[in-house]
Amino acid sequence: MLVEPEVSGVRVLPTRIRPPLAVLSALSAVTLVVLAFVFAGTSTAGEFGIPAEHRPLATPWAQLALIVDWTSEPVGAAVILTTLVIVFLRKGNRRAALLTVGGAVATVAVTTGMKPLVDRTINNGYLSFPSGHTATAAAFALVATVWAGRIWLTATATLLAAATMAWSQVALNAHYPTDTIGGLCAALAVVPMVAWLIDWLAERRSAR
Repeated sequence: MLVEPEVSGVRVLPTRIRPPLAVLSALSAVTLVVLAFVFAGTSTAGEFGIPAEHRPLATPWAQLALIVDWTSEPVGAAVILTTLVIVFLRKGNRRAALLTVGGAVATVAVTTGMKPLVDRTINNGYLSFPSGHTATAAAFALVATVWAGRIWLTATATLLAAATMAWSQVALNAHYPTDTIGGLCAALAVVPMVAWLIDWLAERRSAR
């Protein structure tokens, strides 16, 4: 007797959330491209953001912002990625473990590759669009929840993670607000596509 992949818990992108995620991924990709064109070659926040040169945070808030920021730094991101992979593997969900790595790597590759192309700068030449920190935080939230097949859970977790990281990046003068929107869009555009590709390749292999 054949068992549907999503019933057995194998499929990383359950059927019921594929349509809304497909629409969200497409809209996010379009938004990312539009923002890239709007802010290409600029070095100011523009009408959609606030200047980076604002008063620094009080010490307790600055420390909190630095802690949040660390979770998307190389070491912090590696800790989160490794933790998620271990949890998924212990649960026997190999596709989710693969999505954790593939989704994160693909998202970072997109944001890193876009920065020199967009050439938006902050703080004397630092390339800022899109925000890789925000994209990484959103990507981790996506991969941690998308397999559950609850669109409300995925949306809430992703927006919360992105908003928290966005706050830290703006508060630390590392990014303009619109950079963080671009980072969120990058994760929303990339991770669902990687998830679909993993399912498609795995099910094609099983069909053989």
